[in-house]
Amino acid sequence: MVVDIFAQIFRTLWAHKLRSFLTMFGIAWGVGSLLLLVGLGEGFRSGNRREMEEYGYDIMFIFPGRAPAVQGSMHSARNYLLTYQDYLDVRSTAPYVREASPVLARDDMRAVSEFANANGQIIGVEPQFSRIRFLPIQQGRWLNLEDERQKQNVIVLGDELTRNLFPGRPAVGASIVLNGVSFEVVGTVQRVGRGDNNSTNMRGYIPYQVMSTYFPLKGESRRGAISFINYQPRTRGEHKLAQMEVRKIIGRNHGFDYRDDNAFEGWDTIQQSEMIGAIFDAMNIFLGSVGLVTLALGAIGVINIMLVSVTERTHEIGLRKAMGATNRSILFQFFLEGLVLTLSSGLIGMALAGGLMAALQNIRGPAGFDPPRLVPATAALAIGTLALAGLAAGLYPARKAALLQPVEALRQE
Repeated sequence: MVVDIFAQIFRTLWAHKLRSFLTMFGIAWGVGSLLLLVGLGEGFRSGNRREMEEYGYDIMFIFPGRAPAVQGSMHSARNYLLTYQDYLDVRSTAPYVREASPVLARDDMRAVSEFANANGQIIGVEPQFSRIRFLPIQQGRWLNLEDERQKQNVIVLGDELTRNLFPGRPAVGASIVLNGVSFEVVGTVQRVGRGDNNSTNMRGYIPYQVMSTYFPLKGESRRGAISFINYQPRTRGEHKLAQMEVRKIIGRNHGFDYRDDNAFEGWDTIQQSEMIGAIFDAMNIFLGSVGLVTLALGAIGVINIMLVSVTERTHEIGLRKAMGATNRSILFQFFLEGLVLTLSSGLIGMALAGGLMAALQNIRGPAGFDPPRLVPATAALAIGTLALAGLAAGLYPARKAALLQPVEALRQE
């Protein structure tokens, strides 16, 4: 009986090919739109997350700022610089800070090798800097504690700086000269980011103590100052507590109220990623709603087509019931027809959307955007919605068909 019912279903669909195609196209379009729209949003999310991870993991910055003598009044503000002592206090007295490193940066450095010369940013850091920032080593090694303690003239080069100074030649073990001071190249960093937009590739890293000895910040008033402090909270959820501890130390050391937000310049990548995540969540909800509305319109189309089918086949239903067909068999046939029509077209739309997203995976998009990807939760939502749509599309018209009286159905022309 089941085989006979399916045979009748496919004969009916084939007898009305155009109508069946347009109905299935509406459902497939709704499912595909839902998956593609949410997949695009997920591509934006993962691309932004990847861009953030190329800076480092859960990193926070504190920069020199302006401290107002009167809270809230920037007219009375005075500039203050961060010092190495600020960093030592942060590292020793801030329990919510897991890692911290001073950063001393100069952009006016000229690097010369035996093959070429180049301009780049040279920064002095301590060894733990590589645990805060994303700096995958390509060749050689990173700076270590012995380099720092013994003030070794060693340097680790970014990818672009390596290419400029040693075109087509090995860099590790060679020497370069920075503003007249010789350094041994002990390591190189893999290329970070896409294109030429990431300045990390044009940096060189030397021990902080060496940097502060040979290349301190220019200006008498800036002696002993550092460019900024990089730090990480103990856990991601404690970033606000870590920020408050760092602000208390800076405010105490420089004589101003740590509760004055105007006195601080910083960057909290955790807070930024949470804000961006909330934006993407709202985007996914919006795009998913658009897809669900499209899917609902397709389901309404199926219900409409099934009602038309019941009307067209009234005589057939009356004849079958007169020959002994039960209400249950009539109900089952029309219900199954609506369910097959809905689920098959939905699965086609899901397969096409999944295939398109898979084909786009190898295409490199612009910075901050990854190809769309299939979101399992959205696929589950689409399947659940399809099941409900199939129930609605099959049950109501099927019930209407089953309740027809045989005499009335046979009488109708």
